[in-house]
Parts: sequence; structure tokens; C-alpha cells
Amino acid sequence: GIHVVDITISINGLLLRGEEKSTDMYSSVDGAVEKIERQIHKYKTKINRKIREEYRIISPTPADTVEVTAEPKIVRTKRFAIKPMSAEEAVMQMELLGHDFFVFFNPELEEVNVVYKRKDGNYGLIEPEF
Repeated sequence: GIHVVDITISINGLLLRGEEKSTDMYSSVDGAVEKIERQIHKYKTKINRKIREEYRIISPTPADTVEVTAEPKIVRTKRFAIKPMSAEEAVMQMELLGHDFFVFFNPELEEVNVVYKRKDGNYGLIEPEF
């Protein structure tokens, strides 16, 4: 059968996740551990460089909006704890998790923000107005 290994590690609020599927249990474990090791290496490299300019946080423009013609349905609801962090830390979390966006609490602004990956390779920051 198929052996699925899913590893999730939380280190000081940083989430690392590795998943691997194969017909061999040991290969699945090795693959998931390798993914975690790559994420740790990536995280350590980014911290050691301390290059915040690498993450160009750009406010979205009206040109970024997309028209949707079909009626989309909400097929899943997910609840999770929102952690306080900077936009740069949120981008790092998003990259480590392999997601296209990340919701976080911005303590500087005292509000919930969202960072997202743009098609041009940069990042966007959404700061809602109430």
C-alpha cells in the first residue's frame, strides 16, 4: 500500500511541514525528513543574511483585481491561531509552508494583515480598512 508521512514542527512560532508518499514506509519517512531539513536550511540562510530588502512588500493596485464570472462556492472553512509577526516574517512562513498567501497579526499596526505571492515574483501586503 501507500505510506504517507506528514511531519509538522513548530519552532518558536515557525511552522515547518514535510509530507511524502511512497510504497516504502522508510522512503516516505526519509523524504519527509529531507523536506524539513531543506526548510530549516532555507530558514537559517535567510536569518543569517538578514536581507530584508529581498522581500519587496508591495501594496496591491486596482490592476491586480480579477473578474470572476462563475458563482464560486465556499467548499472548506479553516480555523487557525493568528500569530503576531512582521510582514517579512510572514513572507518567510508562507514560503516555508509552500503557500500562496499567509494571514498574520501585525503588532506594529495592531491589525490582521495578509501577505501573498504575486505573479511577477514579488509579494503583496493587504492591510484591511474598517
